[in-house]
Amino acid sequence: MNMDQALQAFIVESRELLEDMESALLRVTHETDPADSINEIFRAAHTIKGSAGLFGLDFIVNFAHVAESVLDRVREGALPIDEAVVSLLLACGDHIAQLVSEAAEGRTEATAELDAAAQPLLAQLHGYLDAPEIVAEALPSDGIDTGTEQWRIALRFGADVLRNGMDPLSFVRYLGKLGTIVSIDTLTDAVPPLAELDAESCYLAFEIQLISDAGRAAIEGAFEFVMDDCDVTIEAMPEAEGEAEGEAIPQVAVTPVLADPANAERPTRDNRASERQSVRVDADKLDRLVDLVGELITASATAMQAGRALHSSALHEAHSTLAGLVQEVRDNALQLRMVKIGATFSRFQRVVHDVSREIGKDIVLEISGEDTELDKTVVEKIGDPLTHLVRNSMDHGIEPADVRAARGKSARGTVRLNAYHDSGSIVIEVGDDGGGLSREKILAKAIDRGLVEAGKMLSDQDIYALIFEPGFSTAEQITNLSGRGVGMDVVKRNITALRGTVSIDSEAGVGTTVSVRLPLTLAIINGFQVSVGSSVFVLPLEAIEECVEFREDTGHDFMELRGQVLPFVRLRTLFDIPAPASARQSVVVVRHAGQGFGIIVDRLLGEAQTVIKPLARMFAHLQGISGSSILGSGDVALILDVPALATLAQDGSDDAHAAHAARALLAAPA
Repeated sequence: MNMDQALQAFIVESRELLEDMESALLRVTHETDPADSINEIFRAAHTIKGSAGLFGLDFIVNFAHVAESVLDRVREGALPIDEAVVSLLLACGDHIAQLVSEAAEGRTEATAELDAAAQPLLAQLHGYLDAPEIVAEALPSDGIDTGTEQWRIALRFGADVLRNGMDPLSFVRYLGKLGTIVSIDTLTDAVPPLAELDAESCYLAFEIQLISDAGRAAIEGAFEFVMDDCDVTIEAMPEAEGEAEGEAIPQVAVTPVLADPANAERPTRDNRASERQSVRVDADKLDRLVDLVGELITASATAMQAGRALHSSALHEAHSTLAGLVQEVRDNALQLRMVKIGATFSRFQRVVHDVSREIGKDIVLEISGEDTELDKTVVEKIGDPLTHLVRNSMDHGIEPADVRAARGKSARGTVRLNAYHDSGSIVIEVGDDGGGLSREKILAKAIDRGLVEAGKMLSDQDIYALIFEPGFSTAEQITNLSGRGVGMDVVKRNITALRGTVSIDSEAGVGTTVSVRLPLTLAIINGFQVSVGSSVFVLPLEAIEECVEFREDTGHDFMELRGQVLPFVRLRTLFDIPAPASARQSVVVVRHAGQGFGIIVDRLLGEAQTVIKPLARMFAHLQGISGSSILGSGDVALILDVPALATLAQDGSDDAHAAHAARALLAAPA
């Protein structure tokens, strides 16, 4: 690992530590025994400070040192950790994150703006450091040493450390920041004769005696970025006689006993190796891999059609093997991009903490389903809509404490985040235990704005959906969070852009739940191909329950299936396909959001891996179509929008307003 790679590793690790630090700060005041969380917060600040010093990033070291000193007082029990301290440390974490971003840009000094931003934080931190100590029971240090100890460090660098861009002496110099270096003996036993010496190789080895209160973990951390290129042994030395009486410590050269690197027992390296169960990969490389897999799927489908035309059994068998391997590669490539949504959910702990303080409400966040996985691209793009929904629940949904008390509720409100898989989609719920939506107020506002005709009968779902209209707001006062009529329409637009849907369920006095339904991936799906005439359509395989014969067309938009009424959509009518109806049509039974409906098609073509191609902007209004794909023949297949078709089926009508656009798409060259 060269220094650039080591610095990048430091940036990534620091950001992860800051996330852990924030999570611990947000929960620490709610814990009965906060010792573990306090130690976790301290370790994060301590590690960032130590690693920053290794790279000469003194502007990070200096600020983190003051924050660490306050945390040390908390850890010792001299300073209680309350909401004021938590808020200050959260702000300090944000500032350190900005400093780390400066380091990522290649800066070695903070800008004037960052220095100015640090001053009020430093003033508050020093206020706690200068305050008199509070007598309290000290918290356990969780293995972090606080007393001064003597250490013997046997250090031998590998031959390639210079080639990898490392400066061996910088690691030795950094030890001086952890304590007092009593002696350094340079070992020359590995230096070859001059004629055999390689100027690019490193032959350095040292025996170092150090007095430090940093602890073993911090000393080991000094060599973190060069651990693979050196052998290091750290031993605690017995306390020297006479030290307690103030005598000087004799600087005696110690002959090191360094084990052969090939046979040495290295618990530090072994432990680190066992922890390396993952590899960091640049997101762009994963995206490129999935793109290539998509092209491979299309090429494989083309080869399959060519094999069928040649009627070669050997070619057909070879292609079957290839198709199986392509599918396995596809599954593994997509799995690489699947991430748990828990990390996204956890970030909202900070949102809830800050917003609740801003609006003067006591609100807690409950999270469930955090292990639910979905494509990283979806995760990245859903963050902003979820943020607005959470803030909206806190501002509009949760009532003030006095109102909640009058209604017999707990003074503390609750916002819930939940995620689960359903019919090949992921459902994310943002709920609250607030007052619920006012059906009458929303309807009155909609009538006043001309969105709804007076006297028109609408379902609760239709009325609640009006809040997603541009500029719609029932707020009586404008605040920093809401009331201007912007946001909810953007939420719906962003979700729709992800091929998702959003719905609202609310009960007066009980609360509101907003459900966002999204596809698991935006790249490749397991599809099921059907046709109407010569036009081919694709349905997500996970949404299909069964396929049955369409026995009799009564002219109605529903049929009876095992004693149940099943509404359906005719693709021929929906897209105005001029081909005559097949003598034997089929019904593809699809389930969406717990509701089943049918799709009438001419032929069932079977399963096929489908590479999703987004529609051009001119086709964005096309109802019932969510994307397109290229078949092995080179023709275009349209991917059906199951949520939109479900709405058409429930409405009992086929909307053919976009039929011309659909025909244009089907006729378009690949």
